[in-house]
Amino acid sequence: MKFGVLYEIQRPTLDDNKAIEETIEQCVLADEMGWDYVWFVEHHFLTGFSMSPCPEVILAALSRITKRIRLGFGVMILPYHHPVRAAERVAMIDHLAKGRLDFGTGRSAPYEQTGMGIDPRNTRAMWAESLEMIPKIWDSKHFEYEGEFWNVPQREVLPKPYQDPHPPIWVAALQPHTYQLAAEKGIGVLALSFTAPELLVPHIKAYRENIKSAKPVGKFVNNNWLSLSQACCDEDDLAAKEKAALSLKTFIGPDKPYLQGQVDVYKTLLDQWGGIPDHLKEDFYRSTGRGTAFGGTIDTWQLEKPDEVDESGGGALAEWAWKEIDGKTLAERGVVVGGDPDSCIKAAKLYQDTGIDQLGVQVATEILDHNDAMKTIEMFGKYVIPEFKKAEAKAGAR
Repeated sequence: MKFGVLYEIQRPTLDDNKAIEETIEQCVLADEMGWDYVWFVEHHFLTGFSMSPCPEVILAALSRITKRIRLGFGVMILPYHHPVRAAERVAMIDHLAKGRLDFGTGRSAPYEQTGMGIDPRNTRAMWAESLEMIPKIWDSKHFEYEGEFWNVPQREVLPKPYQDPHPPIWVAALQPHTYQLAAEKGIGVLALSFTAPELLVPHIKAYRENIKSAKPVGKFVNNNWLSLSQACCDEDDLAAKEKAALSLKTFIGPDKPYLQGQVDVYKTLLDQWGGIPDHLKEDFYRSTGRGTAFGGTIDTWQLEKPDEVDESGGGALAEWAWKEIDGKTLAERGVVVGGDPDSCIKAAKLYQDTGIDQLGVQVATEILDHNDAMKTIEMFGKYVIPEFKKAEAKAGAR
């Protein structure tokens, strides 16, 4: 299993230059410490949440100051870019990086799409058409195309990619339909949902099976799955787990881009995290006197507003539990990779056991500052990643 760092370029304060410089410093350290990948998103208009509108720029910069780490679009939003321009930029960076580039694709969300003048109803079709065009641009001496959204008269498009035949292609995925689509098109999955690893197992197995009959959009099948988490590694085990948990809760929620507008957000999140842990169910019912529905005990405490509680497990109970669920529980379930190196190894192994190819983590967020990120990158490089490399080397020697 490989390890990657994924960046939104978040920061606690709106200091763009500081965020850029710190991010570059972190990526250089990741390269030195043996990380396998670094990925950059493309976001627009999300003040405070992301300062990564043009990943091709920072990837180009990193291509000249890193030596071995692979550089990934995580992702390029295809509806925003003419396919010829997308093909040219990816190929150019692939040359600068001497073949260390991966090409992740996506289509973003309505808030950003409408800001770019794009009708959200068209974005899946635009993504599919662009994805069909780009590998053909790379493979053609003279390219021409007539489609629904783009028409290109016969032209020679240069440069062609450094990698032969082209960089691996991926798609950002948050739902099973996209996993299926990735398999059909023979491209890798960037599973960018924060989910207890075991809950993804059926989807990963289905992807592996379905990709066997892929009709690849490119010249080869990229049978790879990345799962995303948030990581904080430090000598203080409990403090690192709690910081990782707080980072995750700050990163997602009803007002955040990945979940904005969804119904039953807290219920959805709890389902993805493996449900309410027993100790919270017991605590909730013990302290509120709501009965023994989840095995809790009854005492004399009562809610001031009992109508606010939905005992079915949704509504107010889900919101309460989402806020109260602790870092230790989230780390033990692998929802976050947090704690000292031993704890991070245990959490990472939960991902490895699902059969994924890469664990991608965020180490720098509104909560995890530059010092936290540098510490996590260093400790993973010293203790966590070598544990997996040694196991792989032993397996290969058998």
